[in-house]
Amino acid sequence: MKIALGTVQFGLEYGVANQTGRVPLDDVRNILEDAAAHDVDTLDTAIAYGDSESTLGQAGVGGWNVVTKLPMLPESCTDVAGWVEVQIEGSLGRLGVTQLHGVLLHRPDQLLGPHAKLLYVALQRLKDQGLARKIGVSVYGPEELDRLIGEMQFDLVQAPLNILDRRLVESGWARRLMNLGIELHVRSAFLQGLLLMEADQRPEKFARWNATWSEWARWLGETGLTPIQACLAYVLGVEEVSRVVVGVDSVKQFQEILAASHSALPSLPNWPQPIDANLINPSRWSQL
Repeated sequence: MKIALGTVQFGLEYGVANQTGRVPLDDVRNILEDAAAHDVDTLDTAIAYGDSESTLGQAGVGGWNVVTKLPMLPESCTDVAGWVEVQIEGSLGRLGVTQLHGVLLHRPDQLLGPHAKLLYVALQRLKDQGLARKIGVSVYGPEELDRLIGEMQFDLVQAPLNILDRRLVESGWARRLMNLGIELHVRSAFLQGLLLMEADQRPEKFARWNATWSEWARWLGETGLTPIQACLAYVLGVEEVSRVVVGVDSVKQFQEILAASHSALPSLPNWPQPIDANLINPSRWSQL
């Protein structure tokens, strides 16, 4: 099963479409149980996701492949290896596991800064110690990979990919990562829920891209697909992708994703070009 569970909603109120807040512990347990029953085996979390790691630990994730992310290295840090070790020991303790499937840098640009070599060596040491099977980076776009891959050897990369934001595929990076033997996890399949919203639910600040939304509505009508079917059909159909990280806040929502994950994609929307970086990068939305 290519689907992996994103867990930011387990620790924070997250997402432009979030109307239910943080997921209660009992619901987390039910989601994990149902997902495991459908051969989902991977969880994506981060130290910065509030209480997500602790919640997962309380729910019990001993049989899961857990990927977590390190926060930004403090500028004042004088012991990089010690800082990394403390962070990961904390994650392991909160999660209640002895090994992580992957440890990613949440801010890969730090591998271009003054602590780059020490940080990379510290990540490699996690593998040597058996604390993580894979190390890598979480990026916002393929241009970050241009600067990192080749300089350092990674096992795992996480990047955004969806039917609107196809940069990872169109740049050739998805294929290149596969050829290098690097496991690829993609996030933002629904663009934080924006691609699933009805027109009257979409926040007013996104109205500046009405031409994009008009094409989306036209194409959906032409294909007969629902938004969730179209979004999943695209990302799950990219052969280079190992896991598609999706966040859910209930068993019902997980079942809807599961049901929608078997659709075929007959064509692609003819998006207005160029696609605005302010639309496809959620980190910029707060400034709109």
